[in-house]
Amino acid sequence: MRLERHGLWVAVVLMGWLTLMLWLDRVGGGGDLWRQRALGAATWLVLLAFLATCTPLVRAQTMVVVAVATAVEFTFSPLLEVYLYRFHNVPMYVPPGHGLVFLSAWALGHWPPVQRHLKALAVVAGVAIGAWASYGWLLAERRDGLGFFWFLCLAGFLLWGPSRPVYVGAAVVVTWLELAGTHLGTWAWQLHDPILGVSVGNPPSGAAGGYGWFDLAGLLIAPLIVAAVTRRRRPRVASVR
Repeated sequence: MRLERHGLWVAVVLMGWLTLMLWLDRVGGGGDLWRQRALGAATWLVLLAFLATCTPLVRAQTMVVVAVATAVEFTFSPLLEVYLYRFHNVPMYVPPGHGLVFLSAWALGHWPPVQRHLKALAVVAGVAIGAWASYGWLLAERRDGLGFFWFLCLAGFLLWGPSRPVYVGAAVVVTWLELAGTHLGTWAWQLHDPILGVSVGNPPSGAAGGYGWFDLAGLLIAPLIVAAVTRRRRPRVASVR
């Protein structure tokens, strides 16, 4: 299966799965750690199943995103407490969930109808999130300086990033996931960033721009990994011949 051919449905299925995980983590008295571990195991299986349908490059991009995002999760949640999960941990379904977010963004952005109108949709995404970020920064009761900064990051990625399709897709799927997660109470952002004291919305309006740094790592590092693996395999093939 080519992800881009069914891009909309891939995004709906994967974001639907993650939304279900968030809900199951809350249902029945608020869940527990063992339930989170079971949801994590199931989410890893879903991620691996979809990765089996991907090209080596997309698989590498996804796993780089998982690695970088997981490191950031453990640094900025339980350590620095910029945002907090209910048990002050990083739920087990979160690391593979970052892989599903990247695949959703990639599939949606490369879906042929999106490709045909990519520039226009990039403008729509930028204007919509920019309006939300401006409201949060200037007018909202709970000010959102971090969200506005991340919107500027998103605008930069949409204009000059290495893959506009991925960032257009991320603008949709990351915004949805942040709204779902904070609405369900799976995680909550602090009123102010504890490092710089910047005001933070719940969720930050430009979260897709913050997530865009994970995408950037995957888009830039993965080709180097694939190239290195390819170079190592070529001598082996030659020796077998």
